[in-house]
Amino acid sequence: MAIKLLHTAPAVSDTEQPVPRWALRAAYVLPWLLLPSCLWRLPFAFHFDMGQLNDAPVAPLWITVPYVFGLSVLTELAALLSIGLVRGWGEVAPGWLPLIGGRRVRPMAAVVPAAIGGSIMTAVSIWMVLAWVGVFDRVTYENGWWQALAMVCVTPIALWGPIVLALAYAYRVRRAPRRQAGAG
Repeated sequence: MAIKLLHTAPAVSDTEQPVPRWALRAAYVLPWLLLPSCLWRLPFAFHFDMGQLNDAPVAPLWITVPYVFGLSVLTELAALLSIGLVRGWGEVAPGWLPLIGGRRVRPMAAVVPAAIGGSIMTAVSIWMVLAWVGVFDRVTYENGWWQALAMVCVTPIALWGPIVLALAYAYRVRRAPRRQAGAG
């Protein structure tokens, strides 16, 4: 029995219309892009500052641990949910879901939340870039190594909003009703 180490890309045949290859790749790479920032924030749950110079009071562990771990889990779940914009379960709700299982997903029911979330994360990305160039105050670090590690871990999150907006657009175009040739 051979061990399969690499995952092959899923067939795009489980959707009504073919999914552009770029959209499929972008949706599947998104959780991996967000993973470094999720891992970066985990030590903060235990009050390890990761080289940041910060005099702000810290909340007790019973607050920070569930908050930080919950934020990381929700971030990854949101990234995984964006895969629905390129898969069949984003067009027809899975049968195991109560009330909506097996029903067609209206395109706007997926596009509107994706567009809102993508727009919010794009605004966060713009704010992050403006902080990097000095328009806003930014976090200071003990040394350049901590700052470099922070930049490597947190920078990919800046792509989250634009990728989700692009996926929402591709989903909308793919799910748009087709006009018949010659129809008025």
